[in-house]
Amino acid sequence: MPYKTIAGLPQSVRAHLPEHAQEIYLGAFNNAWQHYEKPSHRRSGSSQEETAHRVAWAAVKASYVKAADGQWERRK
Repeated sequence: MPYKTIAGLPQSVRAHLPEHAQEIYLGAFNNAWQHYEKPSHRRSGSSQEETAHRVAWAAVKASYVKAADGQWERRK
């Protein structure tokens, strides 16, 4: 289920990530959702949704880091 807007993202994503990181998550999730549609394109036993969420978090972590205070900050 691709997301149409940031408002549709899971609450756990919206509550913790800054808006720009949410945009990254949204784009990465939707791209991964399409790319990993076929089970043969993802790890054995992984669902399409699980795979898309993993890809989206990896994309966020490439640009953001979680600081000691728990807040997500853009990498320098």
